[in-house]
Formats: sequence, structure tokens, C-alpha cells
Amino acid sequence: MRPIAKVILLAAILNLSLAARLLAGPPFLTDDPEPVACQHGEAYVFANGDHAGGGYVINGPALEMNYGMLPDTQLHLIVPLASVGGNGLAAATGLGDVEAGVKYRFLHETNGWPQIGIFPMVELPAGDSARGLGNGRAWFRLPLWLQKSFGPWTIDGGGGAALNSASGQRDYPFAGWLVQRDFGSRLTLGGELYGQGRDTDHDHGYAVCNLGGGCKMNEHFTLLFSAGHSIAGDRHLLWYFGLYWTW
Repeated sequence: MRPIAKVILLAAILNLSLAARLLAGPPFLTDDPEPVACQHGEAYVFANGDHAGGGYVINGPALEMNYGMLPDTQLHLIVPLASVGGNGLAAATGLGDVEAGVKYRFLHETNGWPQIGIFPMVELPAGDSARGLGNGRAWFRLPLWLQKSFGPWTIDGGGGAALNSASGQRDYPFAGWLVQRDFGSRLTLGGELYGQGRDTDHDHGYAVCNLGGGCKMNEHFTLLFSAGHSIAGDRHLLWYFGLYWTW
């Protein structure tokens, strides 16, 4: 078994021995199956970065919006300002690729079963690929996510495939497992293990450990943060900082 596959398998075994409550997704890479409540909305103003191989990609400021269109169904949109540079690439800033998707939960959580949902997304080629700000062609992420809660703890996990036919890009699998815990009504902390296969012709894939959480400021606003580093495969330094708003 390859090292990255061993890390992903170890993540699954470790996390299945724990339990948790909370929503996944930002500030983590692992998502959850729970959509926004019907006729409710949420928004994130955020920045995130990936520093790898002497180069960097930063999205921010960026806006994410989610809306509960129907019961168990959420519409999703991200519009980022992107910055790239390093590793022989000229620094550039401009509109990045736009992400759109639909989250649908088809199984609710019970005492014996987790809640399960799908969250297909398309990355629309809005960024200038000639300057490194976009992919140059639409590509897709097709994940399945699950969640099980026990008191103040939550476990989220799942994975799927990314389909990318742009020049120099590859289809690849991905998977993640996340444990979070509430500390009172205002603070949530968690950690995840996330891995993906090689997404270009020149890399090897990676697995990363992320730590982070959220600090609730009032009924509607929460500060979100995370940071992590690869533990197998290609070297990556990842971070996220954002403001979460619900209405």
C-alpha cells in the first residue's frame, strides 16, 4: 500500500474510534452532509492559502454564500479574488474561478445511522488561466459526506472524485475525516486528516493534518480559523481565516 493510502486509512480508523457534533466545511477541507435550513442563508467572507513547492495560491478576499432552497437542499456559490506567484510563476492577482454546487441530504441521522448527503460542485473557468488565476476549463468535484453526533462531539467524513480535463491536470480521488468538539456555547475546536491523489502531471498527491475551529461572537457572527501542514506526499502549508454570518 502506498504511503498516502496508509495515511488516509489510518485517519479513518482513528476517527471512527471517536465521535462528535458540529458542522464541517469551512475552515476545514472535510465537509458535512447537513444543508442550510430551508429559506435560511449563510455567508462567509474569507481568505485561504496553499503554499507548496516555492509557490503560492491565495484566495481572498472571497465570498461564499449558501441558501436553503428546499428542505434538505442547499445552493452554494463562491466568488474569489485570487493571487498566485513563486516557483517561476509571475505574481498575478485577479478574479479566480467561481465555484457553484448543490448539497442534498438524503438520509437523516438516527441513533443507529449517520446523516448522509452529496455535494456535487463545478468550478467555472472565470479566472485568467494564462496568468495562473484559473483552470482554463470547467471541472467537477463529486463527494459523498456523512456525519454522526454524540453530545458535544461530532465526526464528519467521506470523500469522492475530482474530474478535471484541462491541459496538464488529472482526475483524482480525495477523502477526509474530521473530529470537532464544543467547549461551551462560544468555542469549537477540531482536527482533520485529509488526503488527495495527484491532481497534475507533475505532483504526487498529499495528506495533510489541519487544526482549527470557530469562536462565536454573537447570535449571527462567528470567527473561523485553521492551519495545517502535509504529513505525506508533496509539501503543502494550508491556512484559512474567515467571518461566518447566518440569517
